[in-house]
Amino acid sequence: MSAPLLIEIGCEDLPARYVRPLANALAEGIVNGLGKRNVERGASRVFATPRRIAVLIDGVATKQASQKIERKGPAVAAAFRDGQPTPAALGFAKSCGVDVSALKQVDGNLVFRGKQKGRTTVELIPEIFDETLKQMDQLVPKRMRWGSGDETFVRPVQWIVALLGSRVAPIKRFGVEAGRKTFGHRYHAPKAISLKSPERYESSLRDAKVWADFASRREEIKRQVEAEAQKLGGTARVSEDLLDEVTSLVEWPVVIAGRIDRRFLELPSEVVVATVETNQRYFTVFDGAGRLLPNFITVSNIESRDVSQVITGNERVVTPRLTDALFFWEQDLKQPLAAYGAKLDAVTFQKDLGTIGQKIARVKALATRIADLLNADPKAVARAATLCKNDLVTRMVYEFPELQGIMGGYYAAKAGESAEVALAIREHYLPTQAGTAIPGHRVGQIVALADKLDTLAGIFAIGQKPTASKDPFALRRAALGVLRICIEGKLPLDLRALLKLALEAQPAGKRDDATLKDLLDFVLERLRAYYADQNLPVEMFEAVKALEIASPLDFDTRIQGLRGFWELPASKNLAAAHKRIRNILRQAGEGDIEIRTDHFREAEERTLFESMRALDDRLKHATGHGNYIEGLRFLAELQRPVDAFFDKVMVMAPEEDLRANRVALLRRLDRMCRSIADISCLPGQ
Repeated sequence: MSAPLLIEIGCEDLPARYVRPLANALAEGIVNGLGKRNVERGASRVFATPRRIAVLIDGVATKQASQKIERKGPAVAAAFRDGQPTPAALGFAKSCGVDVSALKQVDGNLVFRGKQKGRTTVELIPEIFDETLKQMDQLVPKRMRWGSGDETFVRPVQWIVALLGSRVAPIKRFGVEAGRKTFGHRYHAPKAISLKSPERYESSLRDAKVWADFASRREEIKRQVEAEAQKLGGTARVSEDLLDEVTSLVEWPVVIAGRIDRRFLELPSEVVVATVETNQRYFTVFDGAGRLLPNFITVSNIESRDVSQVITGNERVVTPRLTDALFFWEQDLKQPLAAYGAKLDAVTFQKDLGTIGQKIARVKALATRIADLLNADPKAVARAATLCKNDLVTRMVYEFPELQGIMGGYYAAKAGESAEVALAIREHYLPTQAGTAIPGHRVGQIVALADKLDTLAGIFAIGQKPTASKDPFALRRAALGVLRICIEGKLPLDLRALLKLALEAQPAGKRDDATLKDLLDFVLERLRAYYADQNLPVEMFEAVKALEIASPLDFDTRIQGLRGFWELPASKNLAAAHKRIRNILRQAGEGDIEIRTDHFREAEERTLFESMRALDDRLKHATGHGNYIEGLRFLAELQRPVDAFFDKVMVMAPEEDLRANRVALLRRLDRMCRSIADISCLPGQ
């Protein structure tokens, strides 16, 4: 027989960031606990609101299946003496509840094999629940203790529901005994709800003004917000993070619109968004031209009988915050952005690497060098690099750190800096995370590169590179940003040379070749994940990495060439043949690549040699111009003569001259196969 199982933990309002993770952990723990005990079960659903987390599992067997038991006992040599069982054997048999004669001998040990009658699922639920709580504790570093008990949870637990069908499981935790009573909305339906069975859980809560399903509640909030924005004549800015947070704050979503005083619209829209969204968890509204409208949308947790009072209250909270922001804006604009630079000499970047002012000097020098390599405007690059961190000491960025760079761009424009410089300042922190845009213009790309390269070089020099669990300077993100800017921005730069320049400019730490190699390897290794996200086989990454290519753009061009090469019918056979060649050459060791045509004995040797010679110039021309797809197609033409060579020719011939010549032929072929990528790294047929 089976029945639905409901486990619900009701508590005081949970922090928004923990609502979904805790609910998922509860569901995972209960489901896995049932599975570990061989209790059959069906599909599960997770419920999460600020006041409750729950899991509902269909088709849970009401009794555990019988369990096979196998216990390993003492060694046979220690279990018997003169044919009689020793105390060790007798004690083991007694602990298993059988006579010694019922024990088996397996691999030199006494073994008990038997069956244990399955327990009822209701009996198992308390221990499964306890295991689950221990796992959930790992999600929350700081937990609360309340009352006179010693147990802890994220917030004080008020009730527990544990129902298997109509039966209550005997859970007792946090000073609370599990029952069948849950509770509806705190204000609209505060009375207890007695559940006869788990099936009525969601509908009973909906009747009590609780929208328990997180996913559908989230969609309902999004629908209401978008509909309200349309009434206001605009479109709501609905970020995924804000939507998740708001969904975690309400049980019964009711959308309400409020007004923003028009005087605040002179602020940059990002400032209003940061104030309204970050501080208040409200949604902003924009018109069709991307201009901020003087409205906000909030999601209430109640159906108010006097909505105007709720709106007025929300507006009263927003206005002082925007007033502060307007004050910061006006105060910051009393002097040009360039005037803030002197203050950076008093702000520490890192204790061994000096101040931010000193970092800016290094970034400017490196950015100017990159500009020379790319034939970019050196004056614009130098000016943008000089000003790029000045907004860090403004009042606005002190209040809203997430606006660094953005405010610098606005302040630069207000101070009369060129549009190119202002945009570069705004963009130089990009990309902020995987998948976000890189700087869209050359000056911004160069300053962003120089800034990230300086940070990478400095932190590596002082020996604080990331560990498996810690990356306080976000060096992995910086390294990936460097790679993406070079690849997606089509910048033909040698990272080894740039990192060497960055290292040499550091005021402290190790700046030797070993540090440079370690740093370059760290940066290029980030390409592994970059290409994995593009579903590129790891063998293709390894094939290019084997050549120690230091230009990310060149690395990527070779990778794209391999994509096309791998679609050719000949590619698999040639990859397999190259593996064989590499193995032979490893055994042969170092040697000459001069080939003596008069030493050819088999026709297949000469055919392969002539095929290679015919392709040589074309291959060099293609690779010299970065046309790796064409070059690899040329290499694919060697598949037939290579296969024929290995079918007919014994490379390691007993005659020394013959063997040396054939090995030299393979060395020449190996060089060709490694001219674009190490083809032997690719999976062969």
